[in-house]
Amino acid sequence: MSDPAESTGRVDGSVVFRVLRSEILAGVHPPGTPLREVGLSERFGVSRTPIREALSRLQHERLLERAARGLQVPQIDPQEVIQIYDLRVMLEQEAAGQASSSRTASDIMRLEALVERDRDLGSPDDQTRIRCNIEFHTAVSTAANNRVLQDLLERLSTHLINTPRSTLSVGNRWENALDEHEALVKAIVDQRADDARQIARQHMETARALRLELLKSAAKTE
Repeated sequence: MSDPAESTGRVDGSVVFRVLRSEILAGVHPPGTPLREVGLSERFGVSRTPIREALSRLQHERLLERAARGLQVPQIDPQEVIQIYDLRVMLEQEAAGQASSSRTASDIMRLEALVERDRDLGSPDDQTRIRCNIEFHTAVSTAANNRVLQDLLERLSTHLINTPRSTLSVGNRWENALDEHEALVKAIVDQRADDARQIARQHMETARALRLELLKSAAKTE
């Protein structure tokens, strides 16, 4: 990932924030990774003031936490992860249902394009799967045209970035998830709200079950 300074010639706190936020969400920095002002200042070629500004914003979004070594990518709290999935099951199905009645022509084109794009990826790496999945679910919540619902889902999604390995890299989950995405888009396009809610709910419940297994496996190795 190239730094913005290469193309813009200048970097401020907002740019640093966007780059680091994108990297954290994509899993570039694993849980426990410290982000230090000095190293980041050298990387972006700026003083520590914009770095401090960016780190403060990331901490406010709970993408960083205070630790003995300074700020770091948060460690995993299994109980919190499960609570987040429980909420996402409810909110994702509601977003799917609302999208079925509120979607626009541009929403439909966006959703269908994302499904087609992801089909063409073949066997992407874990970070690509995470990024593409976030983009798809964001497009669904956008199609619901409910800003409150969209904001809640975005906040919940950011809290899952600390989990090791995506559920989309378990077995055939990526391929199955794409089938579910496609079925969900068809239900939204056809304005079948009940079907859309059911598909979204099953989709998220499967992800929750897989996450539980991953957390159990991780606990055994600790």
